[in-house]
Amino acid sequence: MFKKILNTIPRPLLIRLSIIGRPILAFFLRGNKFTDPIDGKSYRKFLPYGYEVIRENALSPGTLSLERHRLFWLYLKNETGFFTDNIKVLHFAPEQAFYKKFRKMKNLDYTTTDLNSPIADVKADICNLPFKDNEFDFIICNHVLEHIPDDTKAMMELYRILAPGGTAILQVPYKADLDTTFEDDSITDPKERAEIFGQYDHVRVYGMDYFTKLASIGFNVEAVDYTSTLTSEEVEKYKLPKGELIPVCRKLIS
Repeated sequence: MFKKILNTIPRPLLIRLSIIGRPILAFFLRGNKFTDPIDGKSYRKFLPYGYEVIRENALSPGTLSLERHRLFWLYLKNETGFFTDNIKVLHFAPEQAFYKKFRKMKNLDYTTTDLNSPIADVKADICNLPFKDNEFDFIICNHVLEHIPDDTKAMMELYRILAPGGTAILQVPYKADLDTTFEDDSITDPKERAEIFGQYDHVRVYGMDYFTKLASIGFNVEAVDYTSTLTSEEVEKYKLPKGELIPVCRKLIS
């Protein structure tokens, strides 16, 4: 059922529907087996999720966070000044798991952007952004680049608008056993894209050269395995993607 819903209902409509259904799901699934670190609430189980391969206990019913969202939150909270420093932030394709919380944080000058999202402040093409050079101290752009045909241009735009000394978190789905990113522009059928790239609207499968490509754009790249700093009990309690690398990209001060 979840696979059918994800693959047939347009994402903007899914976002609107999930806003309505989220509190109902959270109420009926409350318990103490798994905890969402984003809102601190616990549940007897998380929901299954996946466009092609269904992952059990992946989607938190309270915040609608996935494994990668919860990992990202813990890294932000414990390893950065995101929650304390006065910074200007740009958030691409804002996830519901974070949107309201970040909007309320008084230390953030917070802007969201996307081409289609109903909750984006600025409707913009990531390959042609309407922002000044060096404008943002922190950029969040997670699981966006795999949708973009010209990801090189998008990366260059991200680098352009990031301030010297700033940080960009640029998560993508990648395969750790794949050395070189695979893409084929001739694959346009949504069903075939789903089978090959993992989702009907993805245009490539990133390999480990993703981190090298970011560095070639100019970023100073650190591939952070944050789950290695946590206990196995914490990884299971929060249902985190064990071993997944977070691409922490910085623009050095020249």
